[in-house]
Amino acid sequence: MFNLKGSIAALVTPMESDGEINWGGLKDLIEWHVSSNTSGLVIVGTTGESATLDVAEHVQLIERSVDIAEGRIKIIAGTGANSSKEAIYLTNSAKSAGADAALLVTPYYNKPTQEGLYQHYMLIANEVDLPQILYNVPSRTGCDLSNDTVMRLVDHQNIVGLKDATGSIERLKAMMQSLNTDQKESFSLYSGDDPTSTEFILNGGVGTISVTANIVPKTISDICSLALNGEADSAIQLDKQLVRLNEILFIESNPIPIKWMLNRIGRITDGIRLPLTPLDSQFHHQAEGILKELNLLN
Repeated sequence: MFNLKGSIAALVTPMESDGEINWGGLKDLIEWHVSSNTSGLVIVGTTGESATLDVAEHVQLIERSVDIAEGRIKIIAGTGANSSKEAIYLTNSAKSAGADAALLVTPYYNKPTQEGLYQHYMLIANEVDLPQILYNVPSRTGCDLSNDTVMRLVDHQNIVGLKDATGSIERLKAMMQSLNTDQKESFSLYSGDDPTSTEFILNGGVGTISVTANIVPKTISDICSLALNGEADSAIQLDKQLVRLNEILFIESNPIPIKWMLNRIGRITDGIRLPLTPLDSQFHHQAEGILKELNLLN
């Protein structure tokens, strides 16, 4: 049974100034997360700029990450697409590469019905024997996976969880009420919204798939451990230190701010691919101030 709890970083893809992938930088990031007690890494998700990577790069990033990880940290491959055929190909590629699971965002732009979403996810789950996590982020995809549709999918042996980036704790509570005891054991709920992730775990979630974990991996790992152990007050107090960081990481489209801040503290090179551009200079002073507050910048 797939079992992953705690902090899962939605990893950036480090790039050179010309946009080429920095493979040495990828290894450095993965080693940093291993030493920071991060539980897992999502490779080539939204934060990893999957939209601007070609298919060969996408697959190669998964393969390289699995090789670097050497089983020390779970590797979850972002394999979602708005074509079911493409999603099956990418998910099969992730399985062949040795990924521990796949993360499948709802099909974006073409706005399928709930029945279309159900059939899309069932087809992939039937075709590829790999643990699969559903991913709902309607603010980016224009497509909302309803709780009712999730409940139609939870009993498939290959569908093991949901990343909920709606930021709605009420929606989480409703899902927790719908799941029976056995389903709660086999189907995991992950936050995909950093500002509410601590509250999410305290209300029944098992972890977070986090952008913020890119820059403060040990802190997010500690918050998750505290929350999962029922130490709510300590988790909330530690989380309060990250309020301003969580806010600025979405001041422009993700991963623009997080890549700029990681570069500023010397963790990655400065590359990002069009149509994304580097963080606007008007936000640099504010971002640097937050890094200084967190003792990340000398």
